[in-house]
Amino acid sequence: MKRARSYKGELKESLKDPVQAAGYLKAAYADPDKRVFLLALKDVIEARSSMSEIARLTKLDRRHLYVMLSGHGNPEWYSLTQLLDALGIRLSFEPKPSRITKEAA
Repeated sequence: MKRARSYKGELKESLKDPVQAAGYLKAAYADPDKRVFLLALKDVIEARSSMSEIARLTKLDRRHLYVMLSGHGNPEWYSLTQLLDALGIRLSFEPKPSRITKEAA
């Protein structure tokens, strides 16, 4: 019988790839529950580095990072951009499809 693979292990391995990590964060950000994005960001940090290393790079307190990314945190914009920069991921903005655009098509 084949041995089952760990979902978390597979996920962390795939998130080492910057393209996969960016796609994972983009999908999590699209979720209406914004806590999903914070937990996804924590997954990416754990896959690509460590909280201690990210804290050192961003000059943010490690304990604050754990609270901020717990799903109950309320991070400031500055903190989020610092984290994403340290991970080598940038934000991208695009317009939402509007009803007017859909009706014209």
